[in-house]
Amino acid sequence: MFKPLILYIGLRYTRAKRRTQFISFITLTSVLGIALGVTALITVLSVMNGFEAELRERILGMTSHTTITGRYGQLDDWQSVAERVRGLPHVEGAAPFIQGQVMVNADRQVSGTLVQGILPDYEPKVSEVGDKMKFGRLEDLKSGEFNIILGAELASYLGVFMGDKVTVITPQVNSTPAGILPRLKRFTVVGVFQVGMYEYDRNMALIHLDDAGKLFRIEPAVSGLRLKLDDLFNAPLITQDIADVLGNDYRVSDWTKAHSNFFRAVQTEKRAMFIILLLIVAVAAFNIVSTLVMVVTDKRGDIAILKTQGLTNLSVMGIFIVLGCVIGSVGTLIGTLGGIALALNVETIVPAIEKAFGVQFMAADVYYISEVPSKLIWGDVYWIAATAFFLSLLATLYPAWQASRINPAEVLRYE
Repeated sequence: MFKPLILYIGLRYTRAKRRTQFISFITLTSVLGIALGVTALITVLSVMNGFEAELRERILGMTSHTTITGRYGQLDDWQSVAERVRGLPHVEGAAPFIQGQVMVNADRQVSGTLVQGILPDYEPKVSEVGDKMKFGRLEDLKSGEFNIILGAELASYLGVFMGDKVTVITPQVNSTPAGILPRLKRFTVVGVFQVGMYEYDRNMALIHLDDAGKLFRIEPAVSGLRLKLDDLFNAPLITQDIADVLGNDYRVSDWTKAHSNFFRAVQTEKRAMFIILLLIVAVAAFNIVSTLVMVVTDKRGDIAILKTQGLTNLSVMGIFIVLGCVIGSVGTLIGTLGGIALALNVETIVPAIEKAFGVQFMAADVYYISEVPSKLIWGDVYWIAATAFFLSLLATLYPAWQASRINPAEVLRYE
């Protein structure tokens, strides 16, 4: 039975005497090891949660939750399809698009990019690109004027700005008396957007839907219809319902198919990082074993006397379990508080370190995101703290069991 006496003795053993300073040092390193491991685990998982949330927001801010196309890669009756799907549950908006790969030329700079034809009035219903405009507005794309909006990185690479001309070269060709020549068209830059993701800022341009139809010679058809849903995490089920309504004449897909490998890789990396960092906590927790073994060796005489006075083996185990739990709980508490404080201030601390040392941890031309985001999920904090405490408790069992097996007669014979 666990008595207050056990708690009292266990807590008293946590205080060092002069002859046990080395044991106290080992105890301190165990506490600090657990604290550092828990802090690192909470901080790293929060940063990975932040990356995942930021990537999902930016990617899904530019791509559709659901896409509808025809059997042969284009949609001839997008207006009627849009009317049919707008009345369906969970569908918040629909917008047509035409897209294709082109070469964009400005002076001596040439770059391959994805051109997407949109309707400025419809696009805000399905994407956030209108809120990401650095210069100009979506409304500056007017039918027949052949205006173009470029990603910020693409505009910088081409060396163009508002009002400059660029030449768009398509894969289609024209047959002329001089031979087969590529189709090209001059566009005027009327805007620059910056999503904050290199993939879009460097490799995407927007033009009016009518101009795209003429450029790619598919008018009045479009490439497809983009939909925005009220619950993007339920997109597969909603998309299947839409496909059932439209029938087999249309191809319907959702964002999880287009980006499933990417987000699955992020989740796998998060699990792997959790296991790797948990091993740090485990190593620190099992340092408690060596600490308690030394305490048991040092307190053999005390244990023998207590057992002669009627203390049971289970009570002796309880004393050292209390001691190990105090070490584990203190380390876990310090690590949890430190991890929470660090996770909540990562976005302030990292820029300060970069400025102080003149370094950049996340280069914009290499990574999707150039800042270090953080998203603290309290469920992760609870799991990490509980796991660290459980490992600390587990580490106390063997030394406590060894202490309970001490024979008072053998110990006191040499006292």
